[in-house]
Formats: sequence, structure tokens, C-alpha cells
Amino acid sequence: MNHDSRIFVAGGKGLVGSAIARVLKRQGYKNVLAPGRQELDLADAVAVDTFFATHQPEFVFFAAAKVGGIVANNTQPVDFIEQNLLIQLNTFRAAHKHGVQKLLFLGSNCIYPKHVLQPVKEEYLLTGPLEPTNEPYAIAKIAGIKTCQAYRRQYGANFISAMPCNLYGPNDNYHPEYSHVLPGLLQRFHEATVSSAPTVTVWGTGTPMREFLYSEDLADACIFLMQHYNELEPINVGTGEDITIRQLAETMKEVTGYRGEISWDQSRPDGTPRKVLDVSKIRALGWRHATSFADGILKTYQDFKATNGTRHATSS
Repeated sequence: MNHDSRIFVAGGKGLVGSAIARVLKRQGYKNVLAPGRQELDLADAVAVDTFFATHQPEFVFFAAAKVGGIVANNTQPVDFIEQNLLIQLNTFRAAHKHGVQKLLFLGSNCIYPKHVLQPVKEEYLLTGPLEPTNEPYAIAKIAGIKTCQAYRRQYGANFISAMPCNLYGPNDNYHPEYSHVLPGLLQRFHEATVSSAPTVTVWGTGTPMREFLYSEDLADACIFLMQHYNELEPINVGTGEDITIRQLAETMKEVTGYRGEISWDQSRPDGTPRKVLDVSKIRALGWRHATSFADGILKTYQDFKATNGTRHATSS
């Protein structure tokens, strides 16, 4: 991939896709196409085929997905499995048909079993039951990984897969019910600060541990992998460090300046007890994240305030 290559970022208006597009342009790549869902519906096979035939992308960063937190996954399981499978199959088919040189598919750390040794190694995939609250989404992502591998085996296509940890950053989804934990808490603490609410209620016990990666660090990792990784097996991308949800809530309280109390609704689900990825594989290749959690949260909150936290989409 060089600076004149034709590059397609699928899901170009979402948290990850927009970060990849920004970082590509910042690094001097000139021909970056990053349409959002309004411009290109990846669930429409004809539209996807026409897009590839017209623009002839040489490299594809596949960052498109229907995403959401525990509530969204629990209440919309059909949507999560069906829409993700559709956009994956349509994009893989068109990429192969139109001679894409290389495709990077982004999965999720939720593909790994709920109860698994920590940190999570790539080879732990399919070694145990999934977390029930996001199983349909995880199954769709696993299908994406296996489809990439099938295209490699049957056609020799250079399709690779990367598995990021929990992500955050500018252009995130701040929906009060359907967002992931970090943007959801940011929204809640911000609103409580503005209204001087005496209490913010957070779901669960606060004990689960999660790993968080700034979206532009993931973008940098994706570009790095496009240049340096060509293997059949997926590769983890993360920081290798985790914090408790309780620590995350305290950080949100500090960043937003909230002065009230935090209460814990233990009737709500915690999800997987701990998720931290083993990132030794990508570190051995020479990549490491650059943004500290403190700096990343400040940048994210600045974006939230600049946009009034209005992004509520659950797909990109």
C-alpha cells in the first residue's frame, strides 16, 4: 500500500472507520474513500458490487458493523446477527470479485469465550461458550473471521483479521440505552454534572475488568497491519492493560467534574468478568499503542462536548 493506492474504508463515518480515514489522510494517503451508511448501504449486495466496480479499491479496511452495548444486543439479536452477516458477505464477495489486493477485517474481543484464561490469546477462539448478552454479534464476527480464512484457503485472497479490545474516541455512539459502557457512562456523568443530579446509577457491581484502546491508536495499528501482517490467523490489538468498571466510573466522574455520588444497580448484568487481550503477537511485529487512557478520555470528552453528544447511531 502506497500513498497513491485506492483505499476503501467500510464504515467510514463510525467510530473506527472515521479514525482510520483521519489517520490515513494524516499519514499522506491521497485516495481514501470512506462513505457512511447514507452513501453506501453495505447490506445491499447490488450497491456494494456497483461501488467496487466503479471505484476499484485496491485495499479495504473493513470497519463497518452494527454495534451496541448490552441493552442493544439483548433487545435486537436478529438485527445484530443478520445485518452483520449481510454486510460482511456482500463486502467479501465484491472485494474478491473486483480484485482487491488486501482486506483487513475488524472483529471484536467479544468473539472469545466468556470464561477463558487471561490475557486472552488468539488461539483461545472457539474453545468455550460465549457471553450470552452479545452472542449473536459475536457469532457474526466469528463468521467474518472464518470467511476471511476461507477466501484465503480457496482463492488465495489476502484477507486478514484483527481483533481489537474495547474502543473509544471521537465520533462514538452516545445513545443513553444502546451505547457501549465507556461512552454510555460519559453521557450519563456529563448530564448529571449539567443538571447537578445527586446520584449517578451505574449498572452491575463495578467489578468486571475491561481494556480500552483509543480509536486513533487502533487506526494506526490497522495501517501497520496492512503493511506488515499477512497471516491466516487473527491478531489481537489492544493495550494489554485493564481497569475495573468502578475505576472507569470514577474516571468519568473526575473528567466531567461531577460532584455527586455513584450508586450501583446490582440487578443489572455485569457481562464477562474480565477481558484483556494478549497483545504479544502485534508487539513482536513492532507496534504499540501511543495514547494514554487519561489523554484519550480528555480528547473524547472534548469531542463529546463539541458535538453535544448527539451521535446515536448503532451502525456505520
